[in-house]
Formats: sequence, C-alpha cells, structure tokens
Amino acid sequence: MKALLVEQHDDKLNANVQDIDEKILPIHEVIVDIHYSTLNYKDGLAITGKGKILRQLPMVPGIDFSGVVHHSEDPRFHIGQHVLLTGWGVGENHWGGLAQKAGVKGDWLTAVPEGLSLKNAMIIGTAGFTAMLCVMALEQGGVTPQSGDILVTGASGGVGSTAISLLTALGYQVTALSGRASNHDYLRKLGAKNIITREEFEPASRALDKQRWAGAIDTVGGQILANILSQTNYNGTVAACGLAGSFSLPTTVMPFILRNVRLQGVDSVYFPAEKRAQVWQRLLKLLPETFYQQAMTEITLDEVPRYAQMIMDNQVTGRTLVKL
Repeated sequence: MKALLVEQHDDKLNANVQDIDEKILPIHEVIVDIHYSTLNYKDGLAITGKGKILRQLPMVPGIDFSGVVHHSEDPRFHIGQHVLLTGWGVGENHWGGLAQKAGVKGDWLTAVPEGLSLKNAMIIGTAGFTAMLCVMALEQGGVTPQSGDILVTGASGGVGSTAISLLTALGYQVTALSGRASNHDYLRKLGAKNIITREEFEPASRALDKQRWAGAIDTVGGQILANILSQTNYNGTVAACGLAGSFSLPTTVMPFILRNVRLQGVDSVYFPAEKRAQVWQRLLKLLPETFYQQAMTEITLDEVPRYAQMIMDNQVTGRTLVKL
C-alpha cells in the first residue's frame, strides 16, 4: 500500500510517500480501505515538524479518513460498510489516514450516514465535525439567531468555512474575520454578511470594549480571542477550538464577571463515540450541496507535503481533500 511516512533522520523529520507492506499495519479489530483523507492544521504541524504532534516515529499522519471496511472482528461493522474516523489520536499516537489502508479500533469508527458519500464525509472531516460542535456550544449557551451577530475567526480555513455555512443555514448573521482580502468573495458565497480584517483584532485589548458579538467561534486564540471576549455581548458565548495564532490568552476576568460571558472550550478528538452519529446527522441535514463544491480542493497523496507547507504559510482556503 502507499502511505505518507514521517521518519526521523539525524534529528530531522522527513515525510515521504512510500510503498509499505500491509503486514506492518497496527493490529486492531477493523481494517479499512481508505478512499479519502484530509489535511488539517494539525496535519500541517505534524508533517512539517513545526509542532510536537507525533507521539512516536515512524508515523503515518492524517487525523481523519473515510473508507470501506476490509476486515472486521467487531460485530458493529461488516465488510463493505462505509465508515469514517475523526480524532482519537489517530495520526498522532496511532497510524493515520494518509495511507491506502488503516487498522483501527472499532470504538473509533462511525458509520457514514445514509445519503452522505465517502467524498463528502471527508470534505466535512475533522474540521466540519469541530465546526458543528462549536455551533452546538453557541446553542447550548443560549445564543439564537435573534441574539445578534456571530463572529467567526480563521474564516477561510476548514473550521471557519464550515462554521459560516452551518450558521447561515440556521439563520444566524455571520461576520467573518479573515487576513486575506482575496478570499472575501469566497466567504460571502458561504454566507458571511460582513467581513473584517485580522489587523483590527491584533492590538492589545481593553478589559471591556464595546459590545459587538452575541457569540463567536474562534480558531486562533491569543490576542484575537482576548479582543473577542472584551467585545462579546452580555450573556454571550465564545466557542474556542483552535490555537493557530497562539495558545496564550492575555485577558482579564472582566468579561466573565461583569457581562456573564461564557468561554466554551471545544474538543473534537475525544468527543464521546455514542454521540457522534447525532452530530453527523446534523451536518448532513444542514450543509447545502453548494458547500461541497465551494469549500474543497482535491489533491493526491504525492502532493500532501507541499500542501502541508502551504497550510503553515496560510496559503490554503477551505478544505483540502486527499484522494487515496
């Protein structure tokens, strides 16, 4: 089988597409013939070596995939069944989706919902799954379409793009924060009503600023998240799911104790298996057919190292689909 293998040579990580004997696959209950995987920010960190993502080497990266069951010792899954996987440390602790086959635990798999193709499942992928969890966090915080504007940061990326489409489908008015003027038309087609520049949010924040946002979905962290919190409306909710800018948070307690603002962390890696099917059903129902064409670039496995570097250089828009 072909796989992207990351190895260490003389304290340097090298990522190369290789032909690998299937017999060295990790032994687990289910073997899947992979049709599609994706490239996410975490994959970019892993493949380029710019982040300490990989817990052991050599490693096949790729934090998600969709495919067809090839062999199963788990009664929940049968040969020929369409399945998908996001999270669970795959591509970090366990060989991941950037290969033509994967051996995984049955607990990590989700049956692909009826009506969703393997390709579209990965156009959604980890990023879309995370975006849906963020939208659900806003809903759980009591933020409704009538509450006011929702800000989405990292709007041109996978999570941001999907979040804009989901929020628009639910009737929210979305403002997109983007650092690339060339993507404004793309963001408007996804449903963004307003677009603001990243530079507006980079200066040091005041403890409390003018109230602007009923809620927000943030993939960036750092100073941008601090500014968002200072501008969030009374009783607003901010769903934080990323740290593309920074893992620090230079803020005060003021938004939380004077405006009752909720900062909700969102993790999709270990989201409970028994609740995942419900999330995927919502994604299938809410995302318009146009999303799958607008938000996707399809590449081959051989192109992955180049695109991983492009992700780190902020040169990728939307979702990057890898056809295996």
